[in-house]
Amino acid sequence: MAPTEMIAAAIQRERAKAGLSLSALAARAGIAKSTLSQLEAGKGNPSIETLWALASALDVPFSFLFETPAPTVTLIRSDEGPVLSSDHAEVLATLLSASSPAMRRDIYRMQIEPGAARHSPGHPVGSVEHAVVCAGRARVGPKGQEAEIGPGDYFAYNAESDHSYEALEPGTIVLLVMESRN
Repeated sequence: MAPTEMIAAAIQRERAKAGLSLSALAARAGIAKSTLSQLEAGKGNPSIETLWALASALDVPFSFLFETPAPTVTLIRSDEGPVLSSDHAEVLATLLSASSPAMRRDIYRMQIEPGAARHSPGHPVGSVEHAVVCAGRARVGPKGQEAEIGPGDYFAYNAESDHSYEALEPGTIVLLVMESRN
């Protein structure tokens, strides 16, 4: 299934579960109703920001928008997987593993280039992010508590408040694990 088809099906499913109309979800997410309609039709190329806004408005983990039946074995090569880009920073995020509804744990490989930082609004209560730099250097973390981390460094932080990711060297790769309560 193509990423746009996964996203379309997931938005429709989660909107129905929440009992929201197209207009109500668009208003909650702060996006145009026409944009939401296009996404539900499997058209368009949503940014990370748009998908985060929808996940927040639906009160579901970001990965629910990519939920598909889980295979028993998964191999994703370094140049494969559904890639999302940021509108405001040189960030590419590849979803490596989405959690089941019972686990609420997602794993991403983020390719970040120097330039503008990628700012993320807070996630649902109980959310924690775990970051490990695989290559390069990055500044990550909650506003006012950002830390500079390098290859092999691990940094965990409460992700309920605004936080950011910023590359300090070209070719920075960060493994990011997001977890939240059910």
